[in-house]
Amino acid sequence: MAGVERISWTGIEFPTPSEAGLHAVDVTIDSEHGPVPAWVIDSGAGATWALHIHGLGSSRAGTLRGVQVASELGFTSLVTTYRNSAEGPQIGSRRTTLGLEEFRDVERALDYAVKHGAEQIVLFGWSMGANIALHLAHHSRWSDRVLAVIAESPVLDWRATVSANLTSAGLPSWTAHLAYPWLTSPRLARRLRLACEINLELLDWSARDRIRIPTLILQGRHDRSTPWRLAEHVAAVNPYVTLELFEADHTMTWNSDPERWRSTVKSWLRPGLDKTS
Repeated sequence: MAGVERISWTGIEFPTPSEAGLHAVDVTIDSEHGPVPAWVIDSGAGATWALHIHGLGSSRAGTLRGVQVASELGFTSLVTTYRNSAEGPQIGSRRTTLGLEEFRDVERALDYAVKHGAEQIVLFGWSMGANIALHLAHHSRWSDRVLAVIAESPVLDWRATVSANLTSAGLPSWTAHLAYPWLTSPRLARRLRLACEINLELLDWSARDRIRIPTLILQGRHDRSTPWRLAEHVAAVNPYVTLELFEADHTMTWNSDPERWRSTVKSWLRPGLDKTS
């Protein structure tokens, strides 16, 4: 219809830290591909920092819902971004590597946090950002300082996520298998102008006992991007994982019940904080 504009819904509630009631300082993270903008929020004297990682196609503002909780717990928050996002350095073909290369930029944010006094780190990740958070928790040079992971609507297995998104788009889920060789083969990945082939196994957190860091998954039963049944399976086969389900779509669990989201995160984190204090 003439005059009708397309709209889309997002879970972003607060466009800026100040609108979330937070005090932020703009800082720059040095990455191998140039400066990455970040916020340091509610900086205090404590040694526990929270690193907040947004999802694919989102922005730093999308994480502010979780930053509020971190501030209430007394954490200093570092809110970062990564290459080829809306705010990060634009490199190469600007195509995502599903967190594989983006991980390098976020690890530089951990360098910044440690340099500025972080002795314990809680990782808050949203969607693809949660996959990056799990990668950091297990493979970063600072993994020994990671206390816990808060994973909102996490991508736990990109194959399941691609399949779910194809189904949501009205396509047969089996068509996902046609895409995998283009991601995993060095020759075909170059044809797609990807920075590198993508190791989907490395980014798969669905196997038994794969997750070895205390992890809270916040997941919506109506999520059409990251299947909640997979999150249920991961929680069942990993003793380090706790699952909290909401009646919500992708990355909208906070929006569906902000008070429950906040209280769940705080009550889950506090015992671990008490042990380290």
